Amino acid sequence: MFRRYFFTSLLAISLSVISWCNFVPTAQAMGGILPTIDLPAPAFTLPTNTGTGKVSLADYAGKWLVLYFYPKDFTSGCTLEARRFQQDIGKYQQRHTEIVGVSADSIDSHAEFCDSEGLKFPLLADTDGEVSKAYGSWMGIYSMRHSFIIDPQGVLRATFTDVNPTAHSREVLTELDYLR
Repeated sequence: MFRRYFFTSLLAISLSVISWCNFVPTAQAMGGILPTIDLPAPAFTLPTNTGTGKVSLADYAGKWLVLYFYPKDFTSGCTLEARRFQQDIGKYQQRHTEIVGVSADSIDSHAEFCDSEGLKFPLLADTDGEVSKAYGSWMGIYSMRHSFIIDPQGVLRATFTDVNPTAHSREVLTELDYLR
């Protein structure tokens, strides 16, 4: 009886301390600590293959944004995932949603990848992994396959860490419909 009372009291005290300290739980992923849902998404500015120079999160204010991280241009899973997003781009446009891909590849590699696959959305060059780290998606030399939905106010609304490249675009569209 005493043990149960002791552990129940200890749990209650712990929860009170956590609440008093304004503790915000964080989610872990293989690539690090993920940003917290319902808080502002980490800001970023990265070079892009589109000829516009650099792209920032602020450029998408007022629009929904799918920010997806992937390991490497021209690899089978990454190519399949990009193709699926491109195939569904009209559905994203109907939802006033932009798609942006991020990897550690160079701008030149991204330009070749977009040309070869007919991609009509920007790919950003996170060559030092700083943005990937901010999104909990960095594994030493490449980005993990993670995706995020950011609302028109710049608030993170959904995170995807267990991504199947074949079905991911449909999964994101379904989540967008739920969030809107």
